[in-house]
Amino acid sequence: METVTIRAKGISVSVDCSVGHLADLAIETEERTLRPLHHAPWLDEPPESLPPGLPDGVTRLSGDFLCAPFSAADVEAAPLHGWTANSAWDLVEEAAIDAGRRARFRLRRTVMGATVEKILTLRDGHPFLYQEHAFIGGAGAIPVAHHAMTVMREGGTLSFSPKRLAATPDTALEPDPTRGRSLLAYPACTPDLTEFPAADGSTIDLTDYCMDRRHEDFVTLVEADHPGPGWTAVARRAERDVVLVLKDPATLPVTMLWISNGGRDYAPWSGRHRGVIGIEDGRTAIGHAASIGDNWLKREGIATTFELAEGRRVAIRQVIGATDAAGDPPDTVTVETGQLRLGWQGGTTRELPFADGFLKGVEN
Repeated sequence: METVTIRAKGISVSVDCSVGHLADLAIETEERTLRPLHHAPWLDEPPESLPPGLPDGVTRLSGDFLCAPFSAADVEAAPLHGWTANSAWDLVEEAAIDAGRRARFRLRRTVMGATVEKILTLRDGHPFLYQEHAFIGGAGAIPVAHHAMTVMREGGTLSFSPKRLAATPDTALEPDPTRGRSLLAYPACTPDLTEFPAADGSTIDLTDYCMDRRHEDFVTLVEADHPGPGWTAVARRAERDVVLVLKDPATLPVTMLWISNGGRDYAPWSGRHRGVIGIEDGRTAIGHAASIGDNWLKREGIATTFELAEGRRVAIRQVIGATDAAGDPPDTVTVETGQLRLGWQGGTTRELPFADGFLKGVEN
């Protein structure tokens, strides 16, 4: 494994170049260093201790990675979540920029004939990683998603930009009780994230991450119409911080939540993958073939692929960061000139330095 670390004032990011996953994100505050990203508990174990045949993206599971396609690669042959999450990336350029640092990586393989690049930018004093993935050339339709993951020792609470609805797929992640368990009803759909139908007929609050419920679940949140940005905030109780993931809703219209809290009993998960939530912003259905075919999201008017073409560059941008904050997550997140403003009920606000044009594709 080759790890490359990029640093700016007060922030650093490390990339596991064997699979392109973000291995670590470290954000310095006045009193401590925040580490918002998850890494799998088996990463420090000998490879021979893991079950044979696992995709490299599972054996090296950490932080965030690009899925292209998201889930099953059943159009162009590749492992789960595509070669972008399972094969090597090369650092092709790293340079200082005005008040920061930027690195560009390139996937050794192509996806649907396209060259894929990962561009990571850190700004001095900004508690955010600004990342862009670009598909250059190629042909055909590709569903894409990020796979950001954070982890909580004692659970936490979540808040979101306005969502139209939340829905589970037809089949639970763990339908076999000898292998694991899921809590949510499959399929189910509701506009109220605090009362999602459960398998036992009750309801579950998706904004409350409870550590005492061992389960593996997956739910798709569809963005409502609003001026943006799209955002997810996770207030981690024990860590006393708020993890922030931001997107442009016009580019990435869905946010998929992977709730992984000891719900898989088989290796390498073995009931120990706990307190993890994936915040998976994307333009996708579940699987490549499903995304390019008829699917429920398309029937809702939601795009589920990007179109690749020779001479075309398709860019996807996302932001991950964190800030000190004990208690609840913010109720509002707004972009202003040079800053991100977090707002809580009661009038409390916090302003963080932010590249306000980044998500819209403007260089700043």
